[in-house]
Amino acid sequence: MVEETAEPALPKGQKRSGGRQIDFVGLTGMSDPPPRRTTGIAELDRVTGGGLVPGSAILIGGDPGIGKSTLLLQATASLARGGKAAYISGEESVDQIRLRAQRLNVGDAPVMLASATAMRDILASLDHADAPDVVVIDSIQTMFVDSLDSAPGTVAQVRASAQELIRTAKRRGFTVVLVGHVTKEGTIAGPKVLEHMVDTVLYFEGERGHQFRILRAVKNRYGATDEIGVFEMTDGGLVEVANPSELFLADRREDVSGAAVFAGMEGSRPVLVEVQALVAPSPFSTPRRTVVGWDSGRLAMVMAVLEARCGVEMAGADVFLNVAGGLKIAEPAMDLAVAAALVSSLTGVPVPKDAVVFGEIGLSGEVRVVSQMDTRLKEAAKLGFGRALMPARRKKAGKNDDIVTTELAQLSELTLLLDDGGHARRIPRAGNRG
Repeated sequence: MVEETAEPALPKGQKRSGGRQIDFVGLTGMSDPPPRRTTGIAELDRVTGGGLVPGSAILIGGDPGIGKSTLLLQATASLARGGKAAYISGEESVDQIRLRAQRLNVGDAPVMLASATAMRDILASLDHADAPDVVVIDSIQTMFVDSLDSAPGTVAQVRASAQELIRTAKRRGFTVVLVGHVTKEGTIAGPKVLEHMVDTVLYFEGERGHQFRILRAVKNRYGATDEIGVFEMTDGGLVEVANPSELFLADRREDVSGAAVFAGMEGSRPVLVEVQALVAPSPFSTPRRTVVGWDSGRLAMVMAVLEARCGVEMAGADVFLNVAGGLKIAEPAMDLAVAAALVSSLTGVPVPKDAVVFGEIGLSGEVRVVSQMDTRLKEAAKLGFGRALMPARRKKAGKNDDIVTTELAQLSELTLLLDDGGHARRIPRAGNRG
């Protein structure tokens, strides 16, 4: 509960006074906007839309220990070599930040360091004509406004602190980057209005057991959303990955049933990942459905279409689905790759080792066209794949000599490709085996 002071009501017929008319201007201005500030980290610049916009506010969230502070300290050190950059931490002391900078080999960068949590002191240091070009606040949940009685991290404190920082950043023209804690559900802690107040919202994702880290844009007023940047966590900090497809397919084994390579799109970037499926008889009356890296509801839909339209029965089987490498896919184009992995695991027939698979599946069993198919094929051909299982094109496209395409109109055509004669197409339901 937050107490707010309400303005007294005016007598009937009386209007408030004291306002002034605002000046309206056109969309076209007389002066050119200031250029973006590049961070020197290509993956970070890609996600933000080409660099940091002066006067903008960026919110970055992620699980504890995923590498948010490491990424921002590396970016701040790079920015400080071409301008003025400040790093204000409310969680670490200055000496602790220096130790981390030495481990990251950026200890000699001219970064302006400070350890503070009082917004009155921070604004007094930033609200002047000689303000830094970029300011990092780590984290917004540790900051407090002394005019409020609530503790730091509460809804009122997070909202007030962010509002003061964003107002000062837009008035002085510097970029402010806010680090936000996340809840156990993975969303940024604090009021949802915090994400509406900022210009860009980035999520730093990854699994503790994998060295890969994904920086994903979910909101960007100055660039595309759903763009990703791929990093690898090493002893010396985060290293950007120029070709993530090679990294995600590095440990792939050929001629193994239950695996298919999906050619996906993350923003404007094509990414190839391996989809693994395991279908096994279940000892329980209610079979298990375990999904890592994809939507479990989407898996249930693909399984229902396989059973109803193609006669592939998996009602009595445990089904496990995994996207190798720790990447999370939200694209419907992975339907066909998931279906290929499921049928391959069930029949024991491997998906052709030089084939990539992509396509959306409809409830009637049709394979639907997806966007940017030519871009997916070019990425697959670049990595040495010579065949693609894909939807039928609506219009005649140019011939691609680098890759052979097998166009599928119905899902049943895919099951025929991976059929072993029909002997392993059905797993008995639990309780009916004998």
